[in-house]
Amino acid sequence: MNALILVDIQNDFLKGGPLAVPDADAIVPLVNHLQDHFDLVVATQDWHPSGHRSFASGHPGKKPFEVVNLNGLPQTLWPDHCVQGTRGAGFPARLNMNKPEAIFRKGANPEIDSYSGFYDNGHRKSTGLAGYLRDRSVDTIYLAGLAGDICVYYTALDSLKAAFSTFIIEDATRPLNRENFEKVMLDFQARGGKLIQSGALAGIT
Repeated sequence: MNALILVDIQNDFLKGGPLAVPDADAIVPLVNHLQDHFDLVVATQDWHPSGHRSFASGHPGKKPFEVVNLNGLPQTLWPDHCVQGTRGAGFPARLNMNKPEAIFRKGANPEIDSYSGFYDNGHRKSTGLAGYLRDRSVDTIYLAGLAGDICVYYTALDSLKAAFSTFIIEDATRPLNRENFEKVMLDFQARGGKLIQSGALAGIT
């Protein structure tokens, strides 16, 4: 069975948010349309406690987008975003969230970031997403969401490692950095992943 995973389509990553992804709002109507063509849709949600160690605000003298060592892992420092219970962590009202059957929250451990919907960045704790998909007899995963070069990419890599056939719907995602997106998509494809446009999916015109 095929499944569509909506990755982190949250207010803080949309226009006006502290970590807004360029042109991110443009994917919402397409994502709403895509959902009707999948029997199973699930979503991931960045869900950070206040004061998460990935926030630049917790590192005096450091600025957003600087890289530090955090508990043995390289960590890009981000503006405060997707704090638990805030509007910014929520899904936009115009995103259809009736279809997704489950939401997998990530990034709740204040000491480690979590880009992938499957694991934290150190692969120390699973979100349970892989097991959920296997229990539903999923073998092929399609990914849409934000940001294409970060959370979509790392979710896609873990999907491949879990032996799912994995597609990124390129026009249903937007990157934080276009140059980096092009680089990591080459890596994704070299590992066996595939890029696809929404129009190439059966039933999508």
